[in-house]
Amino acid sequence: MKNSKYYPWMVVGLLWVVALLNYMDRQMLATMRPSMEADIPELVSGENFGRLMAIFLWIYALMSPVSGLIADKLNRKWLIVGSLFVWSAVTYAMGYATGYNEVYWLRALMGVSEALYIPAGLSLIADYHQQKSRSLAIGIHMTGLYVGSALGGFGATIAAAYSWHTTFHYFGLIGVVYALVLVFFLYEKKAPEKKMVVTDLDKVKEKSSVFKGLGLLFTNISFWIILFFFATISLPGWATKNWLPTLFSDNLGISMEQAGPLATITISMSSLLGVIFGGILSDKWVVKNIKGRVYTSAIGLSLTIPALLLIGFGNSLFHIVSAALCFGIGYGMFDANNMPILCQFVSSKQRATAYGILNMTGVGCGALVTSILGKYADEGTLGSGFAMMAGVVLAALLVQIIFLRPQVNDYIDV
Repeated sequence: MKNSKYYPWMVVGLLWVVALLNYMDRQMLATMRPSMEADIPELVSGENFGRLMAIFLWIYALMSPVSGLIADKLNRKWLIVGSLFVWSAVTYAMGYATGYNEVYWLRALMGVSEALYIPAGLSLIADYHQQKSRSLAIGIHMTGLYVGSALGGFGATIAAAYSWHTTFHYFGLIGVVYALVLVFFLYEKKAPEKKMVVTDLDKVKEKSSVFKGLGLLFTNISFWIILFFFATISLPGWATKNWLPTLFSDNLGISMEQAGPLATITISMSSLLGVIFGGILSDKWVVKNIKGRVYTSAIGLSLTIPALLLIGFGNSLFHIVSAALCFGIGYGMFDANNMPILCQFVSSKQRATAYGILNMTGVGCGALVTSILGKYADEGTLGSGFAMMAGVVLAALLVQIIFLRPQVNDYIDV
C-alpha cells in the first residue's frame, strides 16, 4: 500500500483526522465551562478559567521547537501515533476530574502532547508531496484544523444532552482507537541512505548535529523573514479565534449565543475555501514562476488588510460578516503556503525544527495579542484594536514581497 501512487494522498487523509482531533479536543473545554461549573466551582471565576486556557498556550508554545527537533531526529510515524494517544488519553481522563487542579495539570499535559504533532505531521506531508502537489496537500490538511475547531463547539451540545464527563470520555476514546488505526496504515517517508562505516568521529558529529541544524536555521536570513511575517499574521489570526465572537456581539448588538457560532463558522468555512484555493493556485503558479508560492501567500495577506479594517469599524451584519469571510479566505491562502515556502529555503533535515520555532512564535504572539485586546475590550475600543493590526500586516506583506526570493521549489542541503 505504501508504494501505491495514491498513498501520499492517503497520508493526507489519515493526518487530516488527526488534525481535526487535535483542535477539537483542545477547544471543547472552552465551550463546556458552564456544564463543568456545578461540579468544579473554581471555574466560575474568569481569572481561574483564564489560567486554565493560558497554561495550554504557553506550554504548547515552549514545546513547539522541542517537538520540531524531536521530529527531525525520530520516526515521525511513532511520534504522531504517540502524541495522539497521549492527548486522547488526557481528554478521556478529564472526564474523571473532580477538582480544578486536576483539570489544570491535565490541560498542561495536553499542551505537551499536542505540540508534538504539527511539526511532525506537516514535515511528513511535505516529504510525501515534494513538488506539484505540496501546497494543496498541506492546505487540505489544514482544513482539518478548521473543522476540528468548529466541531469543538458542539462539545457543549453533547454535554447538555448527556454530561461533560461523558463528552470527554467519548472524544478521548475516539482518539485512542484512531491512534491504533494509524499503527497499521501510516508509514514514515524515508530518504535513501548511503551505506557507510560508522566511526567514533561520526558519532560525535551526530551528537553535535542538533546545534549545527539550529545554527544553519538562525544564520539563514530567509528563515528570519518567514518567521517575521508568520508571527505578524498570527496576531490577527489568534485575535479572531479569541475575540471575534465578542466583537460580533458588541458591534451587532446580538447575544453571545448567536455571535459565537456566527463568528466561528464564518471564519472556519471561509478559511477552508482559502486553503484549497491557495493550495491549487500555488502549486500551479510555482511551476511557471519560482516565487509563485510567495505571491500566493502575499495575495492572502493582502486580503486580510481591508478585512481587518472593516471588521474593526463595520457596524452592520453584512459588512462584518463579509469582512470575516474575506479575512478567512486570505488567512487560508496564507496558511496553505507556510510549510511549502519554508521548503524552498530549509532542507528536509531541519523543516520540523523550523516549523516548531514558527509555531512557538505564533502561539506566543497569540497569547500576547489576546491579553492586549482584553484591555481594548474593557475600554470599549475592541474594534480599533482589530483595525490597528491592518498596519502591522501591511508591513509584513511588504517585507515578504521585497526580501523573500526563493531559487528552488525544494531546497536540498548539499
